[in-house]
Amino acid sequence: MIRKATETKLKKYWYCLLGKELYVYKNKQEEKHKGMHNLVGVFIKDEPEEYLDSTTVLYPFSLIFPGNKPRVYYLLNKEDKEKWMNAIKKVIGYSNLFDYYDIKETLGKGKFGLVKAAQHKKTGKKVAVKVMSKKEMTVQDVELQRREIEILKMCQHPYIIRLLDIFENQDYIYIVMENLSGGDLFTYLEKRNFEISERRAKELSHQIATALYYLHSFGVAHRDLKPENILMASDDDDSDLKIVDFGLSKIIGPNESSLDPFGTLSYVAPEVLLQKPYGKEVDLWSLGVIAYLLLSRVLPFDDEEDKEIARQTIQDAPDFSFEPWDQISSDGKDICKRLLEKNRQKRLSLEETLQHKWFSEFKDIHDQRKTASSSPNALDNKFEAFALTSTSKESITKDMRDLQKEQDAKK
Repeated sequence: MIRKATETKLKKYWYCLLGKELYVYKNKQEEKHKGMHNLVGVFIKDEPEEYLDSTTVLYPFSLIFPGNKPRVYYLLNKEDKEKWMNAIKKVIGYSNLFDYYDIKETLGKGKFGLVKAAQHKKTGKKVAVKVMSKKEMTVQDVELQRREIEILKMCQHPYIIRLLDIFENQDYIYIVMENLSGGDLFTYLEKRNFEISERRAKELSHQIATALYYLHSFGVAHRDLKPENILMASDDDDSDLKIVDFGLSKIIGPNESSLDPFGTLSYVAPEVLLQKPYGKEVDLWSLGVIAYLLLSRVLPFDDEEDKEIARQTIQDAPDFSFEPWDQISSDGKDICKRLLEKNRQKRLSLEETLQHKWFSEFKDIHDQRKTASSSPNALDNKFEAFALTSTSKESITKDMRDLQKEQDAKK
């Protein structure tokens, strides 16, 4: 292969591909290599023909190494170029989204790109493709997406979005998932004026709880559970739900805790706001907020001011004195109250939640799920998101510490 020394000067090298290592030699007879390039994490890109002069045509391709560092290689004929590209594609595990899927209309817009409808060319299966531009992402953003991908790879649960395929090149990450047509849980409720039966609220809450049981059995805390991160399989009244968006999820061991300030303000547990150590029980608090919303049509802690929402979350008990709480069963009220316990040590555990009287009709389902998950083979929007990071974290941290001092003084 040939490299360009300057725009007009070519330099010929000999290359040997061994596994995922590309060795470089100055001449064909040389035994000791001049250099070696590891192809782990490398992307390959076809390049258009170049004319060095009126008689010389070059056939290039480029390798993009980690850190987005490209190297261009030139061949003197098309056949050799295809031979080298095919050999490198094989060792780096290259695959192209557009070889497998027909991309259709836009379904929505995310932080780093679009969500597109697509159809598998052979099976005809309809899917959704999350298209993320690396140019719009920081290194931390890319790592969060990789974390989400790794978690989704191990999730095989009826109430968790299913990952079907992953493609990546130097410019984009493509995540292929099942296509859900019902919109998110907030939209589902909004279309029904937030009025659903207690029976339906119980079904949805139980589906979330069983999905959390599955996640927690793998040590995964979702950490950003809210209606916008729950999608409905269809627009039917009795549609199942699917938990999505694992970008803020974290593996937390049985005896481990975390201090990372992640979550969405109206759904985040008080221990996160107070920057105290927390575990997977933060997801139980979020479940309590969602169950309260499903039953009462409003959030338990809400205000136009973020600081007031935080204060209520830390200090106030949830209110059960207004309609429609007088129509809700005592078991429905009890599970919300115990999930919204400020002290994480006294809050209902996930096991206790699934064994609660409110979910008694699902006991057989839970017992089956428990057995399966223990198997070694088990693989004007007042709900606006408020990410507890950087500036927002700093803006309320002092107030939260002051509130904690007030609470300590009262003891």
